[in-house]
Amino acid sequence: MPTYTMKNVKTGDTADMFLKIAEKEEMVATGEWEQVFTSPASLVTHTGNIINKTSGDWKNHLERIQKSAGSRVANSIKV
Repeated sequence: MPTYTMKNVKTGDTADMFLKIAEKEEMVATGEWEQVFTSPASLVTHTGNIINKTSGDWKNHLERIQKSAGSRVANSIKV
């Protein structure tokens, strides 16, 4: 079941509610509640270079792939 942010029309109070879609639709149909659309509180972002944050084993694996690949492909593998 999803979580909805619902606002009481009479009081103006908002609450996060864990509801079935049918339950949410019933609440909105009564006219006492309305759904409030919000953005996520935080977004996951990435900073920095992923290669620098990987283990040495992964880097060694990429080096082995680079050595065994053809010369054209080997130049495109960044270790």
